[in-house]
Amino acid sequence: MKPHVPLTKSTPVSPYDQPAWNVSFTSSPGWVKARTCAVWALVAFAAGALLVPVLSGSPGPTVAALQKAGATVSNATVVDRPTSVERDLSEGAVRGYDADLVLSVPNGPGRLPVHGAYTRDRPGEGAAVEVLWSPGAPRLGGVVHARRDLHLFARPHWQAFADPATGRGALFGLVAVLSVGILMGAGLTFTSGTDALEKLAWSPLAQTVRAAMTVAVYLAWLPMLTGHRAPQMVGLLASGSFMLLLLGYCFTSVRAVGKG
Repeated sequence: MKPHVPLTKSTPVSPYDQPAWNVSFTSSPGWVKARTCAVWALVAFAAGALLVPVLSGSPGPTVAALQKAGATVSNATVVDRPTSVERDLSEGAVRGYDADLVLSVPNGPGRLPVHGAYTRDRPGEGAAVEVLWSPGAPRLGGVVHARRDLHLFARPHWQAFADPATGRGALFGLVAVLSVGILMGAGLTFTSGTDALEKLAWSPLAQTVRAAMTVAVYLAWLPMLTGHRAPQMVGLLASGSFMLLLLGYCFTSVRAVGKG
């Protein structure tokens, strides 16, 4: 048997004798910073997504009651002289009118009260409007709003950016929070050393704080996700939860700034 000769520095080694994985991505500075930025982008998107329902607003108690009673949209006619008519002004121009109306709905009630109806033109007796109402509960009245898509309210589920009146603001909020979050993440990432980012990723304190923030945000949104009315303080926490995510992540990341 040929005796074994140990390899030395001068002994050539075949490339086929090398291990298949000879590059460590976990210690690569570029890989560490790239995955840190990716996590920041995910956190920023989640924060912006939480802002969307806040800016989209609630449909209101009347719409919620109509949805539970089986809401539908019908064409109706104003049968009485409108009362409490007020102009909606924007920079001196009239955008619409708010008024209390009494409507007649085909195959429905002859007198359906609608409080705070919004119309583009000044309402008058005999005018035609669209109304959201419930055939099974006409006592709830109806909703008239010319700047809202009432057909969306007739379907009791939430859609992002569905309402033209609030959709643009919600989309702007998402883009703004996402952009701010990515810029914050990029700034904190590229001013921190690779070793500091690695330590931060496995830091018990940072993991505990971020996990606690996630639980707090979930508990704040749970009542609304299950269709219940949240207490005032819980609602405030849910409304500001997008800032909680970004600021909490920021405060736990600044420890790595300037460190190697």
